[in-house]
Amino acid sequence: MEEKRPNVVVSFSKVALPYGWLGNMSPYKLKYNGKIWLTAEALFQALRYDDEIIQEEIRMIKSPMGAKMRAKTFKDKMVVVPMSEQDVQNMKLCIRLKLENNPLLKQKLLITKEFEIIEDIGIRNKERDKFWGAKKENGIWIGKNTLGSIWMEVRDEIRKEMA
Repeated sequence: MEEKRPNVVVSFSKVALPYGWLGNMSPYKLKYNGKIWLTAEALFQALRYDDEIIQEEIRMIKSPMGAKMRAKTFKDKMVVVPMSEQDVQNMKLCIRLKLENNPLLKQKLLITKEFEIIEDIGIRNKERDKFWGAKKENGIWIGKNTLGSIWMEVRDEIRKEMA
């Protein structure tokens, strides 16, 4: 079910915008299983597969969008269903690793205080976009905003660790 949200939020969409670092396409490296991944997006896409050759092929793509597009070419070999509970857990892992490997981002996340974090999907209107993010319609944010919710959950975890 889609939720309606208040207007006061930290929203992110394009990497070049002020909160673009929250997006999976942002150029922050992370380490997973002893390997460096150029972006959270590349790792997230690779985690949908259990074939190490496919994962490595996705990892080696230099751009995050390229990694996403390359992953789609293996769709018939995918073992994690998009938007499933496992997919969400994989996204949480990617976000946590992104912060562990980039301490400055952890500080930036804490600066967002208690603000709601929303991935602004803009004009995109596919169901998967509304699952991961939300869009503003008539001044109201509509969508599940799973990615934003993960960021807020991780922010709360960090605060508890620091307390």
